[in-house]
Amino acid sequence: MVHATEHCGIIRDAQILSGEPIIQGTRTPVRAIVETWRMNIPPEEIPIGMPHLTLAQVFDALSYYSDRPDEIDEYIERNRIPDELIDPLLLC
Repeated sequence: MVHATEHCGIIRDAQILSGEPIIQGTRTPVRAIVETWRMNIPPEEIPIGMPHLTLAQVFDALSYYSDRPDEIDEYIERNRIPDELIDPLLLC
């Protein structure tokens, strides 16, 4: 079942990522945008790496995060790959 949020471009769909907030019309979670932004990628450049998204969708995801940082940070932590599982050569 799809549930709208207060952010028109962000929805929750129980069939996609167990209801994690995603960008409407995609399977892209809000956390993916936030994590990309946290890597110092400006919002205007995020659609370059994710060409299925518009700049408006990126800003809507960041706005959602701004209103609910604890919720999205929890999803980020829950999906984090432990350092010991990452090849040390990738950490350089």
